Amino acid sequence: MNILGRLLRNKRSRHLVTGAAALVCCINFYLSVYSVAGFQAQRFGQILKLTSKDESHYLEVSSKHLNRLPADASLREQLQFQYPYDSSIKIPRIIWQTWKYPRDDPRFERQLLQHSQSWIDLHHDYAYNLIPDEASDDLIKSLYESIPQVYDAFVSLPKAILKADFFRYLILFARGGIYSDVDTVPLKPANVWVSNNETIYNDVNDAGLVIGIEADPDRDDWNVYYAKRVQFCQWTIQSKPGHPMLGELIANITETTLRKKRDGTLSIISGKDAGADIMNWTGPGIFMDEIFTYFNDLIKLRPNVHITNHTPVNKYNTGLDITKDGVDWRFFTLMEQAVVFDDVLVLPITGFSPGVGHMGSKHLSHEDAYVHHMFEGSWKPENERMKGTVSRHRKD
Repeated sequence: MNILGRLLRNKRSRHLVTGAAALVCCINFYLSVYSVAGFQAQRFGQILKLTSKDESHYLEVSSKHLNRLPADASLREQLQFQYPYDSSIKIPRIIWQTWKYPRDDPRFERQLLQHSQSWIDLHHDYAYNLIPDEASDDLIKSLYESIPQVYDAFVSLPKAILKADFFRYLILFARGGIYSDVDTVPLKPANVWVSNNETIYNDVNDAGLVIGIEADPDRDDWNVYYAKRVQFCQWTIQSKPGHPMLGELIANITETTLRKKRDGTLSIISGKDAGADIMNWTGPGIFMDEIFTYFNDLIKLRPNVHITNHTPVNKYNTGLDITKDGVDWRFFTLMEQAVVFDDVLVLPITGFSPGVGHMGSKHLSHEDAYVHHMFEGSWKPENERMKGTVSRHRKD
């Protein structure tokens, strides 16, 4: 009889052998898990090499096989691990808004209350959530409890408008759905938006992030009135949870905020350049920068990435080769139909900014008009509201 047979005849020995076998299985499982982790880290590293930043834009990396992160995991790895991006799911049927007061508070402005009610009335099959300022800290803490630096950055922001900006990215990254400012009105239910179609241009609709054009001023003096030649609006955003563009945006805002906190410069956003500081810290400036970074990283990673743009060639993009020249405003200017850029759906200006009366914006009853921004309670003085964006509705 062999040694194993003799051991198995003894009850105590049998337990020892069984335990040893279980230990071997655990070790093998552990090694297999971390071999997967090593593979994912390698892929992550390949993506990071695309740009010169120490930690740059990351794309979808599956972490479903990992049960924990290493102690030295970067902020971006923590974000992706906490809310991994699943491109196969549908955009959740959730509507998010935020305001200074809860809806039942008598201080809630009547007009804004009517606007928020319009979202409820038109979306009976959606979960509606309006998060007041008094509840936002606790909500973000619960969603990002395992990433304390994100919560630290959120509560450290010195102005409500900065927190309102950051909140929309954080809530969409964690839960997905639609975020829309409280001074917006839906013109059509979201289930008839093009982003809800099963197919777009005869291809399967894989949109994980839906954005719209805010401004496209085709005029020589555009920079007198706008910060960018083409601007994406952020008063309404639709996304799946864990979208990598939002993850990178959150990481950058977190790092900027904590750096300002260490340097003692958190409150230095007043004076002549206050608006520009807010735009580039949490607002439309950094939002647009990260979108274009995402597009250009996709092109570098996959030059044959799926793109559909039916806008006729115009004087700005004639001869434009985005694989060589990169993606910038020229690719989106004068667009009249939605553009598909891999998993990002960009709506023409009429989508989220109809009724403007110029820049190609169609009337409110147009079939492509989804959301009307009322521009009420803007944080900017009246004489500055065309510069940059007028969607900033907080007064601090």
